[in-house]
Order: sequence, then structure tokens, then C-alpha cells
Amino acid sequence: MIEPTRKIYPDIAQSFGITGIVILGTLLFTPVNLILNKLIGKEASMLIYYLLAIGIPFWIVYLIKKKKTGHDSFNIVIENKRIIPFVMVGTIVLLFGIISPIANLIPMPEWVKKMFIDSSYTGFFAFLVTGIAAPILEELIFRGIILDGLLKKYAPTKSILISSLLFGLVHLNPWQFVSAFIIGIFSGWVYYRTKSLSFSIIIHATSNFCGFLMLYFISVDSLMDNPVLEIYGGFPNLIMTIIGSVFTLAFCIYSLGKEFEVKKCNDCRQKQKPLHKQFLTVFLHK
Repeated sequence: MIEPTRKIYPDIAQSFGITGIVILGTLLFTPVNLILNKLIGKEASMLIYYLLAIGIPFWIVYLIKKKKTGHDSFNIVIENKRIIPFVMVGTIVLLFGIISPIANLIPMPEWVKKMFIDSSYTGFFAFLVTGIAAPILEELIFRGIILDGLLKKYAPTKSILISSLLFGLVHLNPWQFVSAFIIGIFSGWVYYRTKSLSFSIIIHATSNFCGFLMLYFISVDSLMDNPVLEIYGGFPNLIMTIIGSVFTLAFCIYSLGKEFEVKKCNDCRQKQKPLHKQFLTVFLHK
């Protein structure tokens, strides 16, 4: 009996639909956040709101994917731990040496500054949202479901760019769009080469944790009010930071490429072994 071919989900149109579901969730549960603000405090209400606003859309999309494809799991295995330092350092230099200077070029109205200031928290519940919940839930959606499906149907570059674009759009503002889009490209490339969601979660968590630490140690008002040159200590420091970041990022990408090639060669050698030796290798590895 021939096993029926599994459908691929999502395609490009369905990926936009998934993003729409996520955005709709953030809007529909806003009243819940406003009500809980008065009952349990802003940070605790933000955690509950986020879990509902992103968690429920994820569950809906997950069930759709499971029904269409019959696939209900995510790969979170880390086969090569040497990759972890490179993706973390790469994320940090991307954030401070490339993304931040670009995002600061976009003018920010006063009402937007006030919105960011009012929603910037540094307590325990805020850490749970930014450092744990957001990296897991958002990566499950945008890399684990959207990018994973697109890679099965389209070219890698096209798939990574589309998933990163949608990841940026879901943040609903140009300043976070820049960060989400660029980090999304880096995360998408790593996911494409490893097929492990854990690395994407680590990249996302590193980015969010850097932002959390900045808010913890530096007044958000000063970050919003000071121009980019003052934040970096002048034009020469800014240029040196950008140049250093580009070289560091290039080194990380080169090193990651070497690690990916090592895995690819190992996989090829494994496939070329006789079947009984493949089983023996797996058994001994465990």
C-alpha cells in the first residue's frame, strides 16, 4: 500500500494568513491586558496577556498544520554545541553594531516614544515574557511552522526572506521591524542549515535578553531621547563599532559555515556506511 503524500503547509499565502492570526490575537486580547492591569499589576498582566495573545494563535496554527501535514513535532535537538557561542556572539554584534544604528535613523514621534517607555519593564514577569515566552512561542510560529513549511516548497533564500518579513511585520512598528527582520534572516539561515529550532530560540533569546539588560541598566528615557551619536560616544566610536561588528559577524558566519560543512560531511559518511554499521554508530553514540 502506497502511503499518501503529506501536504506541505504553509505556502506563501497561508504564511501571511498565519501572521494575520497572530496580529489578530494581539489585538483581541488587549482588553484582557487593560483589565488585569488594575487587578494584578502591569507586568503580571503583560505575561498573561502575552501567553493568551501569542499562545492561542500558535495553538490554532499548530492544529491546522497537524491536520494538513500529519506532522506534530518540532526538532529541538542540538547535535553540535560548538555552534552556540557563534550564534550568540553573532546576534549580539548584529544587534549593537548593525541593527541599532539603522533603527536609530528612523524618526520616532513623541507619542511612540511614550508608548515604548510605558511598556518597558525590567521585573521578573517582564523577563519571563522577553527572555523565555517570546523566544519559544514566536520561533515555534515563524521558524518552526512558517519557515519550515516554506523551505519544503520554495528556494531557501526566498523562504528565509519571506519568513523574516512576516516576523518583522507582526511587530507592527518600523523600529522593531528592522530588528526582527535582520535577526530573522540570521535565525532563518541557521535554521535552514541545522533544521534545529533550538538555535533559533537561542538567537531570539539572546537578542531579547540584550534589550532587557539595556533597559535594566540604562534609563529608557535616555535611550529614546539621545541621538545615536551620543549613545555610541561620537561619530568615530560609531564607525569603529560598526566596522568591528561587521568583521566579528563575518567571522561568526564563516565559523558557522565550517561547522555546518562538518555536519554535512559526517551525514554523508554516515549514509555511505552499510546499514548494520549505521545502527551500530547510532547505538554507540547514545
